[in-house]
Amino acid sequence: MTEQSTKNINGIPMDILEDTIENIKQQPALAQSRFYITNKWINGGQNQTSITSFYTANEENFHKQTFTLNSDEPEILAGNDTAPNPVEHLLNALAGCVTSSIVYHAAVNGVNIYAVESEIEGEIDLRGFTGLSKDVRKGFQNITMNFRIKSDAESVDQLKSFASFSPVFDVVTNGTIVNININQ
Repeated sequence: MTEQSTKNINGIPMDILEDTIENIKQQPALAQSRFYITNKWINGGQNQTSITSFYTANEENFHKQTFTLNSDEPEILAGNDTAPNPVEHLLNALAGCVTSSIVYHAAVNGVNIYAVESEIEGEIDLRGFTGLSKDVRKGFQNITMNFRIKSDAESVDQLKSFASFSPVFDVVTNGTIVNININQ
């Protein structure tokens, strides 16, 4: 029996990633994916999300475990401060997705990443959310992402180009149509 050697770059098993990319090239329909969650309001600003599966490669894929995420609001916004609030979850999703995009695209391009740290800050004016002003946006007016990356990249511009592949970055910077359906 021969042991198959897996080439890892930045902790990414390249044979798996390359197989996935090749399969999508051969069958573009495999790229169509759906991610979904269930969310239940608990009380006040508290709610809980469960994530069990997602659809990709023409089939339902189940996570190894159910993931549970909690949200709340800080006390100054009449919450209990038992969990991050939704806008903090958004910043977390943005940081995680941009970081992963940099690491993955660096690996595909043969760039070694040795360390990545980031600080993300979003500025929001609560007059929009509270309905005190129709002229103030309800969401973030500005998000600043500061990264410290140790790598053998040719330039900072090369690393920035890898960040642009992030799906969450795309949603935040380009917007996405959101349909709201309510049943009583």
